[in-house]
Formats: sequence, structure tokens, C-alpha cells
Amino acid sequence: MRRAILGAALDVIAAEGPAAVSLRDLARRAGVSHAAPAHHFKDRVGLLTAIAAEGFGLLATALDDAGDLREAGVRYVRFAREHPAHFQVMFAPELLRSDDLELTTARTLAGARLRAAVSALPAEGRGADTRLAGIAAWSLAHGFATLVISHNLDGPLGDQDPDEAFHALTGMLFRPQEP
Repeated sequence: MRRAILGAALDVIAAEGPAAVSLRDLARRAGVSHAAPAHHFKDRVGLLTAIAAEGFGLLATALDDAGDLREAGVRYVRFAREHPAHFQVMFAPELLRSDDLELTTARTLAGARLRAAVSALPAEGRGADTRLAGIAAWSLAHGFATLVISHNLDGPLGDQDPDEAFHALTGMLFRPQEP
């Protein structure tokens, strides 16, 4: 029943955004009693927090064994394309219980995978401040992913695969520095 409610919520979010989520509507969609969602998630914030935690777990898995930072970025963009409802909720802290253990654990794991990819760069490729290099890499991947899933790049990309476009973009922006 929990999975059915989560699935219904993800469908609503993908079609109408997180603001459209209502526990009573989800119960109807999932074919369960109107009290079932509250039993599993307590309230709307609990449901959205569970979706975000699941999303960060899926993202951590997607980033597992990425060969390098560019591949991690491609996987980040692919994750957003394959899980747009999770992606929308994961990065909306005002919708979530920030102290939820499942959420903080999954978020920490996904963040660690991204930081590992940044740390693996040679020092000349990331500069002295690994933290800022990580912010730059995340900003690029997150911004590109957001533009892709909101269809703002449909025209500019045309038929080009977004994964290939992101890989090419990172190659243009992050070339090895000349000695």
C-alpha cells in the first residue's frame, strides 16, 4: 500500500507539481481508504520527505562507480530525466522535514558520491578549493538537468541526446589547463 501511495504521488508530481499533492486524492488514486496515506506518512510533509529520501537513494545508486566527474554529471542529468518527480521534490527544502533520518542519510550518501568524483580530479583540474569545485560541478549539472526536464532546452538541443550534450558541454568548459 505504501508503494501504491508513493507511485500515485509521483504521478501527480510529474503531471502537476508538488503543490497538487493531497493525501485524500492520493488515497482515491491508489484505491485505498482515505486514512491509509496518513497511516504510512503521517501527513503531506511526511509523504514528500519519503519521496525525497527515495530520490536521494536512487541518485546515490545512479552515481555509483561513475568513472569520473563528467560521467557523474551525465548520470545526474540522466537521473533527473528518468525521475523528474523525485528531482522536483528533492531540492525543495521548504516541503520536507529536514531532520528526517532517512532523508539526511540518503542525502549524505548522494553528496558523498558527488564529492568523491570532484576529489578524484587532479588538483590542476579543480583548483585549490575542492568545495568550490564541487559547487561549480553541481551547479552545472543541476542547472542543465533542470533546464532539460522543464523543456527549456528542447529547441536548442533539437534531436541531440541530453546526456551526450552535457558530456560535450563539460568537455568544452573543463579542458585541461596548459602548463
